[in-house]
Amino acid sequence: MVRFKNDDSAYVGRYLAVVADGMGGHAGGNVASASTVLDLVHLDRPDLEDQAVTVLADEIQAANSLLSELVTTSPELSGMGTTVTAMLLQGDRVALAHIGDSRAYRFKDGVFEQISIDHTFVQRLIDEGRLRPEEAESHPHKNVLMRVLGDVDASPELDLATFEVEPGEKWLLCSDGLNAVLRDSEIEAVLRDSKDLSTAVDTLVELTLAGGSPDNVTVAVVEVVDEADAPAPAREPAPVTAGTAEVPAAAAERPADTKDGAQASGGEEPDDEEREADSSVRAEVIRRDLASRPHLLVGAASLATETGQIPIVTKRSAERRAARLLMHKADDDAAAPETQAPEPPRKRRRWILITVLAVIAALLASVLWVGYAWTQTRYYVGTADNRVAIYNGVSQTLGPVKLSHVTETTDIPVDSLPEYWRSRVNDTVPAKDLVHAEQIVGQLRGTAKAILCPQPSEPAPSPSPSVLADALGASNGPDGLPAINSCGGQQ
Repeated sequence: MVRFKNDDSAYVGRYLAVVADGMGGHAGGNVASASTVLDLVHLDRPDLEDQAVTVLADEIQAANSLLSELVTTSPELSGMGTTVTAMLLQGDRVALAHIGDSRAYRFKDGVFEQISIDHTFVQRLIDEGRLRPEEAESHPHKNVLMRVLGDVDASPELDLATFEVEPGEKWLLCSDGLNAVLRDSEIEAVLRDSKDLSTAVDTLVELTLAGGSPDNVTVAVVEVVDEADAPAPAREPAPVTAGTAEVPAAAAERPADTKDGAQASGGEEPDDEEREADSSVRAEVIRRDLASRPHLLVGAASLATETGQIPIVTKRSAERRAARLLMHKADDDAAAPETQAPEPPRKRRRWILITVLAVIAALLASVLWVGYAWTQTRYYVGTADNRVAIYNGVSQTLGPVKLSHVTETTDIPVDSLPEYWRSRVNDTVPAKDLVHAEQIVGQLRGTAKAILCPQPSEPAPSPSPSVLADALGASNGPDGLPAINSCGGQQ
């Protein structure tokens, strides 16, 4: 199988390393991974204003919101998603944020171990004691993801942790294309035996491709060094390296005229000269920003940056960078010391500050309005007065403002549901639209016990779990959620 687009993206710098694997089974997997990685690279600096783990979590949540905005403006990208595994160094501690099935490994004091936990259906079965680890590799639903970034969840749950680091230890971040072929013991052997990081990365990628990887493979290896021993700034820093490859074609072999319907933000063809000029300018903005720090960028993020061939990512990333540069310049202007003290410059600075604050207030109001309008396009199934109800909006609140309201209260008592589905409904079940929410209610009605359950003489057919399954998880493969009986209980 030849893949003509790489859904993986990765970035490694002095303080930040990120690997993202776009959901290849959906339109826009490359858009999701590239957008997320490019939205995080500004964190690659030592002067963070807060704890690294807090900053990293906030920025990943912001990247998730950006994906939802992209889907709002380009509905053809609906359903796209991406995994994210990122580490951010601050002093002698590193923050790790993770969602999905990309992985983080640590090689320290001669011990090699997996640090992240896969957010997959089979891992949940292992955690619940229903599946042995050795059975996971052959399980038919091993690729079913339970958590990802994308337009499926307004507030995705991240795994967050902080670790003390020491010079000499190594971290490896990778997409699931690596561990789909190589065992942990084989990955460890390569790290132990390789003379440098580049050799380790190249060897791992080559072994994966030789083993017939079913997916793109991206590997980033990071070594912790003393600040005093760090090499002088360069385009490609020595302590970090990364590699990516398509299956079976490498990234350099991708045809230049490849088209993907999920990559365009509008209906214009690539031969529109004005659109091409805009993409080139936006790509140049991103390249200049990246050139300010030593780094390596690979995969779909590199394709968007170097060629502008994913214009929707280039457009949004360039806009956000321009906004940051303007805000930074405005802050510098406001904080600059006075060299002269005539009255007219003071007045001018006062008006500049007022103008900047007004622009910020207008932008904030616009963002809040757009965000609220987007929430009113969503639906979910929850509870109201101990009854199953359909809500319009999202289940979060913004201060005293509720972002959802009851659209319909059904006659299904929550207590009549089996324990599993009662728990899910209490936690809320997201729906794509009102029709989808009504289908979920129909499924729940079929599981209800007692007064809603049909008499034994009139058995009802078992409902398909597909609607609830679609609402409760995202996957790279076939749906693996449990089926349900018509009168409650899991099969």
